[in-house]
Amino acid sequence: MIRTRSIGNAKVTNVVEYVGPTHLPHATFPDFSEDMLSSHADWLVPTYWIPAMNRLVIAIQIWVVEVAGAVIVIDSGVGNHKPRAAQRMNMLNTLTPAWLEAAGAARERVTHVVMTHLHQDHIGWNTVLEDGRWVPTFPNARYLTPKTEYAYFRARYDANPLDPLAGALGDSLLPIEQAGLLDLFDATQRLADTLTVVPASGHTPGMVTLHLASGGQCGVFSGDIVHHPLQIVYPALNTAFCIDAEKARARRAACLADAADREALLMPAHFPLPGCGYIRRQGEGFAFAAEE
Repeated sequence: MIRTRSIGNAKVTNVVEYVGPTHLPHATFPDFSEDMLSSHADWLVPTYWIPAMNRLVIAIQIWVVEVAGAVIVIDSGVGNHKPRAAQRMNMLNTLTPAWLEAAGAARERVTHVVMTHLHQDHIGWNTVLEDGRWVPTFPNARYLTPKTEYAYFRARYDANPLDPLAGALGDSLLPIEQAGLLDLFDATQRLADTLTVVPASGHTPGMVTLHLASGGQCGVFSGDIVHHPLQIVYPALNTAFCIDAEKARARRAACLADAADREALLMPAHFPLPGCGYIRRQGEGFAFAAEE
């Protein structure tokens, strides 16, 4: 459930909170057609698609970067003991803190937690339940979230704390703000002297991708630009969760082209292990090469 590689001088590890055949293709991708999967079954099965169940294999993974004295957690997953509408996320009880510690991200050691966006499966391990209260998981860290993203989700939460899209702020972000550990950033900033912010709105109003460059190598923490490798060969394929459909398509195409041109390691939040790979140009489109 843990895999590590180097990008230049940076140690980069992905920790899988959970993974499985969880998503129906039509429910995930409204514009999906059956031949999209069947025509790519040679490489999708069984890592990314289970035909007998007709389920896409989706992971929740958390990225850890160690570089220049910083220990950075990127997108903190679902979290334990949190009530969620989706059964696959509801009231989890996993060993993720131990796995994070094994990956170098012990609670007291983490210096930064960076959120690409504020969906519930990207902010959950911001907090843990102690004595009936949600407290910061990483007490020595600064928690960083896009300013535009915060404004949108906070407005939704304030209007309705039970909003299915924004309700997770109550247990996973507001306790961070109340502890004085939350910082908002914009697209012009460089985070932790390491990560370059690139705007990627569309899936959500303020989502970003984070670019890491070190020692002549580069990687892209792509958040939810792509949920599944199918979107690499079909970049116009949006999820049901994308708020601005046309902008999401444009941002996805731009991200994939940039990753291909720079030979950057693409590190999404939801690919099963190895959890990342390279984008290759193939004709007028793209192909995916999983990390070996």
